[in-house]
Amino acid sequence: MASTPSFFRRIGLAFSVLFGGELAARLQRLQAEGEAPATDAPPAVPTVIEPQPVIVRETTPEAALQLLSLLQREARFIDFVQEDVAQYSDADIGAAARVVHEGCRKVLAEHFTLGPVRSESEGSRITLPEGFDAAAVRLTGNVVGKAPFTGSLSHRGWRVTDTRLPKLAGGHDAHVIAQAEVEL
Repeated sequence: MASTPSFFRRIGLAFSVLFGGELAARLQRLQAEGEAPATDAPPAVPTVIEPQPVIVRETTPEAALQLLSLLQREARFIDFVQEDVAQYSDADIGAAARVVHEGCRKVLAEHFTLGPVRSESEGSRITLPEGFDAAAVRLTGNVVGKAPFTGSLSHRGWRVTDTRLPKLAGGHDAHVIAQAEVEL
């Protein structure tokens, strides 16, 4: 059994799906195949399906860097995270967090359409059938045995349904996410 990818690997995979249209389309097709409608027909005899080799490709960092740039421009996100906040009062940090929060919300609303992974209300009991999409649902708690699993939905999850990042001009250095400022 394969081990669960690390948090940072999952972030990398999320960006690969988020900014790789072909990979996102393949994932959507795989998900659709796993959601075939139920019928009254007797269950088919299971067939052995040879696992397809995983195709791993390098992604370029430009889209992630562009997102960081947008978060910095609208929310001063990097300035806030890079600041040592130990010297500030909770009230000062809270006031700064409001500005960062407002800017981050603006970037998300302007450049992404988000929707929940699960439609049920948080706290509701759900059953995950065999073959559920483990890329979209993470099991927590006492996970033993195999599906179907019944549990309480603690977070609905988020899925990006549309991305609207600005186009980059040729020769643009995406590694400069915030220009140095010189006041004259």
